Amino acid sequence: MASAVERTDDLVREYLVYRGFTSTLKYLDSEIKADKDKGFRVDKIIDQLQHFIQNYDLNALKEYWGYLDRRLFCRLEDIYRPTVNKLRTSLFRYYLVYTVQTKNLEKTQEFFLKQALELQGQAEWRDWFILPFIPAPEQNHVFAPYFSRQWADTFIVSLHNFLSVLFQCMHILLSFVMNSLITLLYARLLLFKKKDDGLVHHKLPAYVQHMDRLGDTELAPLKDSKMPSVSGVTIESSGASTRQRRQQDHEKERKELFLNPEKKAESSDGEAHTEMQSDPTTSPTNQAQASAEVGGPEVEQPFIKLSQEEYGEHHSSIMHCRVDCSGRRVASLDVDGVIKVWSFNPMMQTKATIMSKSPLLSLEWATKPDRLLLLGSGVGTVRLYDTDAKKNLYEMSIDEAHPRILSLACSPSGTSFVCSAAARVLDTGSRVSLPVSGQLLLWDTKTVKQQLQFALEPGPVAINCNAFNHNGNLLVTGAADGVIRLFDMQRYESAMSWKAHDGEVYSVEFSYDENTVFSIGQDGKFIQWNIHRSGVKQLEYSLPQDATGPFVLSGYSGYKQVQVPHGQLFAFDSEGQHVLTCSSNGGLIYRLNKGEGGLESVLSLGGHKAPVVTVDWCSAMDCGTCLTASMDGKIKLSTLLAQKS
Repeated sequence: MASAVERTDDLVREYLVYRGFTSTLKYLDSEIKADKDKGFRVDKIIDQLQHFIQNYDLNALKEYWGYLDRRLFCRLEDIYRPTVNKLRTSLFRYYLVYTVQTKNLEKTQEFFLKQALELQGQAEWRDWFILPFIPAPEQNHVFAPYFSRQWADTFIVSLHNFLSVLFQCMHILLSFVMNSLITLLYARLLLFKKKDDGLVHHKLPAYVQHMDRLGDTELAPLKDSKMPSVSGVTIESSGASTRQRRQQDHEKERKELFLNPEKKAESSDGEAHTEMQSDPTTSPTNQAQASAEVGGPEVEQPFIKLSQEEYGEHHSSIMHCRVDCSGRRVASLDVDGVIKVWSFNPMMQTKATIMSKSPLLSLEWATKPDRLLLLGSGVGTVRLYDTDAKKNLYEMSIDEAHPRILSLACSPSGTSFVCSAAARVLDTGSRVSLPVSGQLLLWDTKTVKQQLQFALEPGPVAINCNAFNHNGNLLVTGAADGVIRLFDMQRYESAMSWKAHDGEVYSVEFSYDENTVFSIGQDGKFIQWNIHRSGVKQLEYSLPQDATGPFVLSGYSGYKQVQVPHGQLFAFDSEGQHVLTCSSNGGLIYRLNKGEGGLESVLSLGGHKAPVVTVDWCSAMDCGTCLTASMDGKIKLSTLLAQKS
């Protein structure tokens, strides 16, 4: 639609220049600059709305939305009115959240003063009138979802999709009559001017009826937005073959919009789809990727990538990168021993920078309170750091004979944590070149005293990774000798152990149902183990080498940097059906299939120029935040929207 309008404007300009109507041409240019339709470019319309919001211009915002309603929305059938009303409500909530986040309480109160008469009788606004009087609304259970980045991104995507589909259907209607210059010049009149018998009503595809559910906290109903046939578009035109061809073209564009946006439309009638891809920062169609090959069956994607941002405060390779339990803060550690504590909602902001004279090897968030950070060093100490007060609370000396604190894990209750201490090694090319002596210790968080030392059979060995189950009754560890050990935390003894990998175990996690554990080892294998039958391999998945390490970064003149894994190599979504892994240019999300299905690649997050060495996945409602950290010190934060089936 936008391309058709632009071509029409160019044709009119050429005609006026040819005829010498310079005054008319100037008037046309000035009218185009003031055009509220923005040439039917969706990105420009959304930019205009956001401009009014950022300038706290409530009157202009209301006026512009009213113009869109009179110009476009009122010409839709009545079944789409709930969708329009829901988008309008979300737009005003988006404005209110912005005024609160920017601490402009005067504008927040002004909104309710001006809108009180209109909104006080609407049930969806009943709870919002107390917003100006709540000291921290982002922590209130009613308003907290609206202050999340996921909700804001989802609303913008919903509005973008609605306008895009609207203009795309207009383009289909125009295509039957745009066969000559005369038809082009009168296209707007055919679409927007009143006919003698009333307004022109445009019927949108059936899936747009469910868009009123988008842009709000009820994200689960996205499963209703399945992609039906576009036969719901009613077009009166002669020529059945032409109508069928146009419908097929639109069906293809619609599928690409939701399923395979990376492929550009092959049809010359896909102007609206091409226009939407012009701005990668706002286009939702630029976010999802298809796993099906060209010509293969198209499968609905489980996730849409709403946005991807970069945190670039580190200047060396990342070792660890973890989100806290609340999903509000991130702690990242690089090989230079610099730790950054930063938030990403509503915007990326560094909260604290921790420098240490002694090398730091590990970190972990405390569970209660979640502001505390555990830092393991290379000189036998563990520090408890308060990220709010920006100071060390305690420093614990572990063991001089085992000074390298390789891993830390805090129990879900927050009352204790385990730490793995290992002896020094002479070989600097690997974290643990050979199985060396190590200890696994349990410390009390409140008393800051060691509770006990776990027995490691057949002998003391360095523990590379460990993880608790949901209630802290079980602890699973992966060691340098390739053995996985499962500990009963009620009896503080080993329940079982088995040889899992040839070489070291790099990363280990419980499955969603906690009946199995997953592990990645030095042998490059990704294996699922049954914890009810010691040593029984349930499934073995195939992963590329760049997902399991060692990681290699090549440079000029044969320079090569090699890094063995230190942090988490894989992370699960909230339901344990998908796993995020490392790769050479970004995170990769796979679907875990049972039986012989193996791993099915569903989404590549991309965005990195160096190998990703550690990942994390924090889920909140149906949105998730994926962290991927690479050897060049860059951390990508990808916000995903889950499409539930």
